[in-house]
Amino acid sequence: MDEELTKSLWVRIKGRAGAGDIIVGVCYRPPDQGDQADEALYRQIGAASCSQALVLMGDFNHPDICWRDNAAERKQSRKFLECVDDDFLLQVIEESTRRGAMLDLVLTNKEGLVRGCQAQGKPWLQ
Repeated sequence: MDEELTKSLWVRIKGRAGAGDIIVGVCYRPPDQGDQADEALYRQIGAASCSQALVLMGDFNHPDICWRDNAAERKQSRKFLECVDDDFLLQVIEESTRRGAMLDLVLTNKEGLVRGCQAQGKPWLQ
């Protein structure tokens, strides 16, 4: 299956009784990744976003995305923004992580699940 084209790891963390599980995904998207691998990644994200609680982290290599305006110059970056919007994900990082761009992202589908997230690697999962 073409999902093998992606560089991602998905883990389900069992919650306490009544608390529900959390799906945690860690992804790396190479800067030169093709459309087929992008679509495979978006299918994985879509499937994971159906869970009650999702935290998705990684370097997605879309330096042209302006998170404040929810806009991007490149077609691949716009497709990533569509995926984020379609799956109702919130981007948590508020400061640039590399040379003025937010390449390392933390996304979640549950407001308040992730807070105090900083690019310096301090604890942030509630």
